[in-house]
Amino acid sequence: MNNEQLTEEQAIAFGENNLWEELSLEERAKFQMSQEKLCMPFDKFHEAIEKTLGRSVFTHEFGLNPDGIKKELFEGGEPPSLKDIIEMIPEEKRAILVLE
Repeated sequence: MNNEQLTEEQAIAFGENNLWEELSLEERAKFQMSQEKLCMPFDKFHEAIEKTLGRSVFTHEFGLNPDGIKKELFEGGEPPSLKDIIEMIPEEKRAILVLE
């Protein structure tokens, strides 16, 4: 796969025809992170990112830290700490749940 951006129609076709299944987990992660349009089921992309990076990736990281994920994925950058991940969430939207 080259790094060209897929059109909306191409991305839909790529996903509907399950072409993403032909890619390794690392290839899926890198391909999708280089695209503006979602080209595969999000859960399959999420799984590929987590297995490739070897860590849990919280869903809000995709929207609030895409450049950090790209740096980690493509350049071997350091993953964010749990504190960094929590601080990505706007303070007014944070809540703490304590289970006993």
